[in-house]
Amino acid sequence: MKKLKVLDTFAGAGGFSLGFEMAGCEVIGAIETDAWATETFSFNHPNTIVIKKNIEDLTDEEILEKFDSLKPDIVLGGPPCQGFSICNKNNGDPKDPRNSLFEEFVRVGRILKPKLMVMENVPNLTKAKTKNKELVLDIIKSELKSLGYYVYSDVLEAVNYGVPQIRKRVFVIASLIELKNPFPKPTHAVDAANLLSSTLKPTPTLWDAISDLPEINAREGAEEMEYTSKPHNDFQKQLSKGSKNLHNHLAMKHSKRMVERFASVACGQSGSDAPDHLKPIKRNSNGVLSDKVYGQNNRRMHANRPCHTIPASFYANFIHPFKHRNFTAREGARIQTFPDSYVFKGKPTVVSHKLLAREGRTDEKYLCQYNQIGNAVPPMLAKAVANNLIRQIQENN
Repeated sequence: MKKLKVLDTFAGAGGFSLGFEMAGCEVIGAIETDAWATETFSFNHPNTIVIKKNIEDLTDEEILEKFDSLKPDIVLGGPPCQGFSICNKNNGDPKDPRNSLFEEFVRVGRILKPKLMVMENVPNLTKAKTKNKELVLDIIKSELKSLGYYVYSDVLEAVNYGVPQIRKRVFVIASLIELKNPFPKPTHAVDAANLLSSTLKPTPTLWDAISDLPEINAREGAEEMEYTSKPHNDFQKQLSKGSKNLHNHLAMKHSKRMVERFASVACGQSGSDAPDHLKPIKRNSNGVLSDKVYGQNNRRMHANRPCHTIPASFYANFIHPFKHRNFTAREGARIQTFPDSYVFKGKPTVVSHKLLAREGRTDEKYLCQYNQIGNAVPPMLAKAVANNLIRQIQENN
């Protein structure tokens, strides 16, 4: 069968299109505005046309010139429907997707007329409403239907597709042909009781995902290093296949006091459970303890369960189940199901974007490795979506 061609809009580091590539598609193009994310995408897809530009600054003619001759069959995208980046006070309801970057996703579909358009977003999108109490999701589906597509939406749970992470995401699928089964059936389950009465496989745990990675403490590791262990299970074999060296496995440079704080935190607890004398100190306060301790930050994960959702700032969210440090970027990438051969560019972390903007350091305001990983669609989840769609598209041809 001829490979279906994919164009990834709002591409980020490329997790969405990587999943489709793993399912047998050809990634022919990507559009992304962030410099470091674009560098990551280009490095891992050297034969793909990658455009670094705000999508709203691309004219219809430019999009046609770059991609029409390549005839993309599938357009992917995760437009930021929270925050609504191009809305302004004079542009109507800020919660209306027609005033957001979602319209750019629709525009690409209108120009290129792909067989499929697949959008991913946070599950809260299903509850979001405009000022007029219209469901945002209904407007999104209506806009895609106006292009002549059959449109479907559902919330998928990543653990049901072999991702070692509790992560729910809403997917909207627009297809030129009517689909009998627009969404993939679960292949995995966390609950062992379900496994006894089904053909589902057990979802990998956090430790299943990362236990073969080199053991490092705070301030140790490197951007490139050798493996120190062979894979312990099929999940690790799959993700390390074809990778000679390990990348992005560099631990955070925690202070001695922070390491002591982490050492006092048990699985399921967070930094807020540490003894008072180890809790964070206010900046420039001569030792005064901070009154801002967030229970969701620096939570030690259970090794024998899937990880909690990996967010964009996960370098401060989780403590390794056994080491007294936060996760490395590579550990996060494993939990997101990126293969070890996928290398993330840019700095591992940066200071807050608010601080950079306040100090005028706009040349540093890029998505660091952790941001790129946390923002991504887990490739194995994307692959499950892709396999299900490709099968039906090819059967129809």
